[in-house]
Amino acid sequence: MDIPVLHRLALNESPYPPLPSVREAMHRAVAQAHRYPQFCPDDLTERIAAWCRVTPDRVAVGSGSVGVALQLLRAVVGPGDSVAYAWRTFDAYPLLAAMVGAEPVPIPLSPAGHQNLDALLAALNQRTRVVVLCNPHNPTGTLVTAEALSAFLRQVPRHVTVLLDEAYVEFARHADVPDALALLDAYPNLLVLRTFSKAYGLAALRVGYGIGSPDLVERIRRQQLPFGINAVATAAVEASLRAESELRARVDTVVAERERLRRELLSLGWRVRRGHANSVWLAAPDPIDEGASALTDAGIQARHYPGEGLRLTVGNRNANDTVLTALAGLRAPQTASR
Repeated sequence: MDIPVLHRLALNESPYPPLPSVREAMHRAVAQAHRYPQFCPDDLTERIAAWCRVTPDRVAVGSGSVGVALQLLRAVVGPGDSVAYAWRTFDAYPLLAAMVGAEPVPIPLSPAGHQNLDALLAALNQRTRVVVLCNPHNPTGTLVTAEALSAFLRQVPRHVTVLLDEAYVEFARHADVPDALALLDAYPNLLVLRTFSKAYGLAALRVGYGIGSPDLVERIRRQQLPFGINAVATAAVEASLRAESELRARVDTVVAERERLRRELLSLGWRVRRGHANSVWLAAPDPIDEGASALTDAGIQARHYPGEGLRLTVGNRNANDTVLTALAGLRAPQTASR
């Protein structure tokens, strides 16, 4: 008999539905569903630009951050070109590379789950058109610090576009989180990619955005699907930006639960490294395969990479307590310092 799913902790979704004010804005927009949205999302672009304190010609909007990433690849990748990225990473990147006919160049993560920046740099050549960094990283939650990012950007050839995926940046609290937007003037080959799917809890509405140099953004916009951002999504994003303080409080709650979940897992004997996204990463040699089975038996969907790791989205307190109960007893408590 199939075990019912009680908690969805596999896709790094927000545990919270849209705020009441956001739902009201969505409801009003639904009443106009017989009307087309803007041919190009100019109003939303201007709103996001003002919120990010950049000019509108630096902002490209798309169907989730993955949509903007695809627009970028279509804009800069040609036959015989390649796309480099750390692996493992967000599953969409090898798929996007295939969609544009690029050769994927996966570079293994370090044993500690970090993106190997030196190896990524060594993999770049005249055929490379895009190199992807996820910061914080998906799925391990590790961070590329401001100093490391600046050193990396200085060494990337200008014919290579750096796609800096910051889908989880709102959850990062480390003092060395890069201020990526401050780097744009120095690096016209940099595109900062963000989304309203994670921290803003609008995953089903598919709105992401990229911020870069005007020349790069213009090329990306040429690949934009007409009428591609629907009116309900636009209304939800604009209402979310007006409710930023309430949403920031929600993010703070997720961060607090992430840290509690990590502490409790450590006390149960799991070797959990500090992460900076809305998830916790359990890696081999811990018994992650057994852990995945225990979570499934408890009705919890988690992201299992057999033999590699287990990514647990931070849910609400009840979901996280269910995780802890399911994983208790699979490891002996550790006495060594961490």
